[in-house]
Amino acid sequence: MAVPDHGQELASIDFEAMLGGPLIAIVNAQAQAATTTVDFIKAVGFKPGEVDQFGNQTTSDPIYVTFKYPKEIAPYQPAVAEVRDDDGNVLTEARESVPAVFQDMELTVPILTMLPIPFIRVEDATIDFKAKINSVETRQTDVTFKFDSSVSSGANFWVKKVSFKASMSFQATTKRGEEIKRTYSMDVHIQVVQDEIPAGMEKLLGILENAITSRAIGEATSNA
Repeated sequence: MAVPDHGQELASIDFEAMLGGPLIAIVNAQAQAATTTVDFIKAVGFKPGEVDQFGNQTTSDPIYVTFKYPKEIAPYQPAVAEVRDDDGNVLTEARESVPAVFQDMELTVPILTMLPIPFIRVEDATIDFKAKINSVETRQTDVTFKFDSSVSSGANFWVKKVSFKASMSFQATTKRGEEIKRTYSMDVHIQVVQDEIPAGMEKLLGILENAITSRAIGEATSNA
């Protein structure tokens, strides 16, 4: 019986498709992650711009978050009792407590500077491919055994005749075959990390940080 050629079995595997498929998927995932980052910046950080007659979106304005908070502009001063020396001279004059003075402030911050921007990058990708081929030889033997017999007798005066007939047949059939089992497995390990902010985005965030403003609103009040 011919020995199975396992090398030919392995050569018939389409490694280009099996190994190239995960690599293409990783590249597409990286491109989709970059597109998702751009969409996130547009949707969260900027207002929808107007569309011109050619269908192009015009320049949009950043989205700002405005909130108010009280700012202490004069601290609280506790009351001071009068202090005299032994001769009755006033060393420290008495003073009533002075309440703290607060000023309402309004802070305006670009929302894009307050949120973590997703910059996902595939740092490492490992593809483990395993091919296992088992060759099993099978042998099956069928045996058929048949035995037939017959006895007849007769008498003629003092002579007795006996005849005996027997027949036997033997048949053996052997079947041989080969069974090949193929087992393929593939493990793909992908490690992603938060990438550094690109230089252009870092400069944009710096400009937006400089746009943070804080201004006083209303009159200063005390907590008396």
